[in-house]
Parts: sequence; structure tokens; C-alpha cells
Amino acid sequence: MALEQLLKKKKEVLLFYCVESEALARKVAHLSDSIKLQSINWRSFDDGFPNLFINNAQDIRGQHVAFLASFSSPSVIFEQLSIIFALPRLFVASFTLVLPFFPTGSFERMEEEGDVATAFTMARILSNIPISRGGPTSLVIYDIHALQERFYFGDHVLPCFETGIPLLKQRLHQLPDTENISIAFPDDGAWKRFYKQLQHFPMIVCNKVREGDKRIVRLKEGNPAARHVVIVDDLVQSGGTLIECQKVLAAHGAMKVSAYVTHAVFPEQSWQRFLHNGEEKAFSHFWITDSCPLTVKAIENKAPFEVLSLAGSIADALQI
Repeated sequence: MALEQLLKKKKEVLLFYCVESEALARKVAHLSDSIKLQSINWRSFDDGFPNLFINNAQDIRGQHVAFLASFSSPSVIFEQLSIIFALPRLFVASFTLVLPFFPTGSFERMEEEGDVATAFTMARILSNIPISRGGPTSLVIYDIHALQERFYFGDHVLPCFETGIPLLKQRLHQLPDTENISIAFPDDGAWKRFYKQLQHFPMIVCNKVREGDKRIVRLKEGNPAARHVVIVDDLVQSGGTLIECQKVLAAHGAMKVSAYVTHAVFPEQSWQRFLHNGEEKAFSHFWITDSCPLTVKAIENKAPFEVLSLAGSIADALQI
């Protein structure tokens, strides 16, 4: 009985977080009594370089420690890396880095000599996080652009690849037309990435073909007629591909079209292209996660957007 109680006991985790991720960190801590929030003083010197202080540094010795990061732009990465490299050296029992969105993940290929695969660069940087007393750093990432990127990391980190798809599936089962849903993928890459997790839904695959200087989206397989079609991808930038995909699906008779992406990057407020304007509602729903905090703040209470929080999944991942 004593052994059973010991096995059931959750480890206590001290969770630090960057400024952008405070709301998500508070949600994570709210969901688990075993996760306690910690604070950092995020200050700058007059020249703009970070002047950082980890509060109660001595008290975290021998404790399981985690950091919730958000690499939303190059300007915030250095200050967070400074904290990430400092925490494991404070005699902590273990260190976990939660980086929901791996921002350079889509830049993993070289098409000609001179291209720089910055996904590999970022992986090399993170691979040099100091080892804590408990061993290598655990690195939690959601829906990385290409699964083979796990091999970019060195032995000082243990990548733990999680996914937001269970959140989508749960939400789809709550819809009144759940029996009429089909899943569409904007290209073969998205299909390869997600089809095994969504096999119980009818599937539609689009593809992008080049015609002159244009890339045209066409229906490759599947029938969207009279269906509520949900386009699934790992991330969105400008949204151009999703919009073209929606047009193709509607032209082939889709009753409704919605979209899901784990990472809503939306540079230069490109999310505005999807807002419901009067009677024009190209997308019935647009589900995103809170992996990109700045976007979550920007689209709050704006249809058709709905945020599916990663908080519960992160809380579970911190217990691994």
C-alpha cells in the first residue's frame, strides 16, 4: 500500500516562465497542485542588454525545475537562453524546458549551397544546455514541423515531442455536426504528419502545384461535398494556403470549412484575413492553441478564432 501511494505521488515542479508566457504558466499551475510558479526579474541595462535575476535561487536546489519559453522573435531569444542556461547550474534535481513552438522548425532543408538550415542551428544551441544533477534536459515541443528534426539535437537534451491534435479531436466531438466532419490536409506534408492521429475521420488531401510564378491549390483525393471540412496543419504564417484550400473545398461542395493549426504565428497581423466580416464567413471555426502567446492576445474574442489551451497537456508532460 505504501509503495502504491508512492507511485501515485506526483513530483513537485517549480515552474519559471518568460513574460509572454505568464498567462499560460498560470493556467498550467492552476491545473496541478504539484506545480508551483516561480519568478524572474526581467530587467534591462541602459544599453538594452538583459539584466536578469532568478528570485529565490538558493531555494530551488534539489528541486525539479522547468521553464516555459516563447521564442516569438529573435529579440527575446537571448534573454530567455540566458535563463535556460543558468537554471540547470543551480543544483536542481532535474530541468525541463517547455518550448511549445519551435520557431525555426520549417527551415530544416537546404535546396542549394548557401542555404542555412536554422532549425539545425537552434537545435545545436539548445543541445548545449548544461546538464543538471538529474541528467540531460527534457525538451518539450509541440507539433514540430518535421519529426526527423529530433535527430538535430545532441545527447545533452532529450526531446519530447507532444501534439495538440487530441485537443482538436475533443473539440470536434463536441460539435453538433460531429458525424459529418471530414479532415482536409493542405498538402502531402500535413497528411504525413497527422493522418495516423485522425484516421477515424474521412480524409481529403489537397496539393500545391506550380503554374508559372503561381502556386495553385488543387484537390488531390477525397470528396468534400456536403461535409463540414476541417483543414489541419501544424502552423500558419500568412494564411494564403489555408484560404486557397478553403476556396477549392467550397468549390467542390463543402457545406462548411473550418481550420486547425497548433501554431498560429500570423506575422504582421495576418490573422485579420480570417475575421468574420458581415455575412462573409469563409471559415466557420478557426482553432489554434496558445503556443504563440502574442497571437492569442491579439485574437481574443474575435470570431472565428477559438483557443484550445495546451495547459493540461503541459502539466502532464511535466510529470514525465
